[in-house]
Order: sequence, then C-alpha cells, then structure tokens
Amino acid sequence: MASSTFSSLFKLSTFILCLWVLFGTTSGQLSANFYARTCPNFRSVITRAVNSAVASEARMGASLLRLHFHDCFVNGCDASVLLDDTANFTGEKNAGPNSNSIRGFNVIDTIKTQLERQCPGVVSCADILSAAARDSVVALGGPGWSTVFGRRDSTTASQSAANSNLPSPASSLSSLISSFSNKGFTANEMVALSGAHTIGQARCSVFRSRLYNENNINSSFATSLRANCPSSGGDNNLSPLDSTATSFDNRYYNDLISQRGLLHSDQELSNGGSADAQVRTYGSNPSVFFRDFAAAMVKMSNLSPLTGSSGQVRTNCRRTN
Repeated sequence: MASSTFSSLFKLSTFILCLWVLFGTTSGQLSANFYARTCPNFRSVITRAVNSAVASEARMGASLLRLHFHDCFVNGCDASVLLDDTANFTGEKNAGPNSNSIRGFNVIDTIKTQLERQCPGVVSCADILSAAARDSVVALGGPGWSTVFGRRDSTTASQSAANSNLPSPASSLSSLISSFSNKGFTANEMVALSGAHTIGQARCSVFRSRLYNENNINSSFATSLRANCPSSGGDNNLSPLDSTATSFDNRYYNDLISQRGLLHSDQELSNGGSADAQVRTYGSNPSVFFRDFAAAMVKMSNLSPLTGSSGQVRTNCRRTN
C-alpha cells in the first residue's frame, strides 16, 4: 500500500513538473508577485490613475484597453506601441491602424511618472499597459482577471509589423479568424475578445462604407448614423461601438444580432457564419461572455513578453533609455 501511494505521488509530482516546464516556458518569468519587494504599491498607483482618467472621460477606458491590444498583437506585449519615432526606426504610432486612432498615451505617462517617483526604474511600461487594460474594464463594470508581471520593454518598434498584424475594421470573418489564429487564438477566443467593442467609439471614416454600401444593417440604425457620418466629410466624427458604449456589458452581441454592428468586421460575427451561435450565447448569457473574455485577456496579455535580461525597463515610455 505504501509503495502504491509513493508511486502515485511520484507520478503526480512528475505530472506537475511537466506542467511547470510546459507553461513556464510560455509565460517566462511573469509572476503575480513580481514587484512585491521592489514596488509593492504599484497596483494601487495604476488603479487610482485609471479610475481617475475613466471618471473624467469614460471613453478612456476603451482607449487604454485598445492600446494594450494594439501593443500585444505587434511583436508581443512589449510596450513598443508607446515609442515615438526616432532617427533609427519608424514606430507604430503612425501605422495605418493606429494613426489618428489609438490614444491614452497621456494616462500611461502620468502613471509612469508617479511610479518613477516611488520606484525608479522598476515597473515596465508593458506591465503598466497590462494592468491599465484590466483596471479600465473593471472601472466600466466588466470582469477582472488574474494579472502577472515581469514584462520588459522593447528598444525598437515596427510600423510595418503594425500594418500587417493588426486586423482591419473591414475584415471578413475568415480574415479575423486567421489574424487571431496567427497569434495562437481560437475562433471562439476571437469572438470573445471582439466583445471589447462593447465600449468605446469609432471614427466615421472607419465605418462610412458600411453605412452607404452594405445591406446587412438595420435601416433605422443606418439612418441615425448617417446624420453624423455624411457620405463625404466628417471623417473624425465619432459614433459609439454599441448602444451602451460607456458600460462593459454584453450589449455588443445583441446589437450584432439585430444588425446594429457599427463596423463591418463587427457585423461579420453575426452574418450567417460560423460565429453566429457564439454571438447568440454571449447575447443571452453575460456571465459566460465575462468568463470567456477574462480568460482570453489573460492569454493575450502573455503574448511573447520580453523577460529576464531581454529589453529594458524604460524610465520614459515614449523613448528608450
């Protein structure tokens, strides 16, 4: 009996060790307690700053979430999206999907300045982006998720990578599935992450073609949008991505079911294709959406992080040390 128990424990220990090796290689040196000794109050600094920014402008929550996404999908979660152009490289800020679109840099700057006062050279900009994205979702009523830290910051950025890696608002369903699959996500995880569009706004230039050229759009919805998005001009006029754009909820999916998706890529999720059933599930069960979104965000936040001696911890998120 003792021998059998020992054998079982040995097998269990071996199994756990294998899991540690398997997942440890994917998450690098990321840890929930990474800053426990070096900057124990860093989370409260970030949360206060995010809550203040979102209270001043609810849209900022969506902007910070999007900033994290646009960082991680381009060569991993390394804060490359925050770098200004230099003589040595053209950064990501002016790539097609980002130019005149991504925002929230000032909030990240504020957080970084506060953290540099408390813990100089300790907390990376990539970790700030990850924590700020989570806090933004929570501030707008969405789910939280477990966060780990230890990402380091890149010393370069790539405009071409941003142009080729970030999905377009004109994407088809198959293109969306392919774009996310290239980053290791399933089609279901793509649909869950698309729920980030339950908050925020988009510019007229991004959805004008849908308003005037597509048929799978609610007629009254299209008419109301055309008042703020004429067939020419008004490129920067904003419209909400769903009908409750300052609350993180499952309204986005119900809007898609009623053909009220703002972007072409949004409506592709509910257009007679393979994602329809999942959209209906999320539309009728917000708790399932919250669960799946949180799980997918954990996965996204761990895309190819720089750890250990790779990269650096920038003292200014806009430039290298």
